[in-house]
Amino acid sequence: MGPPGAGKGTQAELIVKEYGVCHISTGDMFREAIKNQTEMGKLAASYIEKGLLVPDSVTVGIVKDRLSQEDCSQQGFLLDGFPRNLEQAHALDQILSELNYDLTGVINIVVDKKSLTDRIVGRQICRTCGASYHVVLKRSKVEGVCDRCGSELYTRPDDTEEVLSSRLNVYEAQTAPLLEYYNQKGLVLNIDGNKALNDVFAEIKRCLD
Repeated sequence: MGPPGAGKGTQAELIVKEYGVCHISTGDMFREAIKNQTEMGKLAASYIEKGLLVPDSVTVGIVKDRLSQEDCSQQGFLLDGFPRNLEQAHALDQILSELNYDLTGVINIVVDKKSLTDRIVGRQICRTCGASYHVVLKRSKVEGVCDRCGSELYTRPDDTEEVLSSRLNVYEAQTAPLLEYYNQKGLVLNIDGNKALNDVFAEIKRCLD
């Protein structure tokens, strides 16, 4: 968990590599659908480009399908970008109950608004594999080219100050209350996300271990 630009995707990659769990990213799943121009992708794009959340019914459905796959039961999983409101959290509780899973922890990356703006505006994404870069904080070895797969990097249409402001308002209204929900379950691990990338991961690893 954490606001837009907190570094959730970057830290998720490091966690998945360290612990060998499945990476369940709703953002990646939606971007793949948008890239392929599927009906769900077109619907998702109409919300994402305005800085709004995709309807719960669509999001919950793709998460349940993914968690039902065998690799999740064998390796465990990391949820990245879900749940984002209390309704999704309740739906997740139902899914986990049906699949006989328990959450181990809820990682909450805390970052101040100025840092979020600096990160979001300079962010670049690989068109093929979805890897994240930044023009200042995490540059690719070759400008505009993904280190991982060699594809083109681009700036998402929602990575602007105006859309970020809208997304932060949505986050505060709908997602932040999840912290109280999971605090009551004793699951929240608060992480200072204003530090350098490797220092943030070291704190996450310490908490998980």
